[in-house]
Amino acid sequence: MDAQKRKAARSQRRKFRVRKSIRGTAAKPRLSVFRSNLHIYAQLIDDENAVTIAAASSADKGAKLTYGGNIKAAAEVGTRLATKAKEKGITAAAFDRGAYRFHGRVKALAQAASAAGLVCTGPPEPPKAPKEKAPDAAKPGKEKGEKKEKGGGEKGEKKEKKEKKEQPAKA
Repeated sequence: MDAQKRKAARSQRRKFRVRKSIRGTAAKPRLSVFRSNLHIYAQLIDDENAVTIAAASSADKGAKLTYGGNIKAAAEVGTRLATKAKEKGITAAAFDRGAYRFHGRVKALAQAASAAGLVCTGPPEPPKAPKEKAPDAAKPGKEKGEKKEKGGGEKGEKKEKKEKKEQPAKA
């Protein structure tokens, strides 16, 4: 089996693993995401009746996007899908990330849909505080332009240590 087939098989297993616990109903449909290099697509699916309730993508004619393969486009698709869902009376959805990780474009789409009124994820995570750097004075080191000493100490220091080891213990 070549590398592309193995990669596709792993992707398929991830998709099935995610979808086995998610079922869309008429009241709470499944929000399915597909991501390509140029565009992103999302749809609300009722699995009980096998019907697509609403769909939005960055490739739609109504989308005023110059490029559909970035986070900005994904956020736009998420908000448009949420407005379509509101028109049909849907306020909640089960988010289906498919074989994709929940970060980048997929995360932006989900958070934008949640912000626009279609609850499909929890509240957004607060940004992490930057780590405080230790003061420079605490770091022992050399000054700029100063050369490092070779040998780790005074001349003859190593020889003295060897002499002490070689002397037999007096009892």
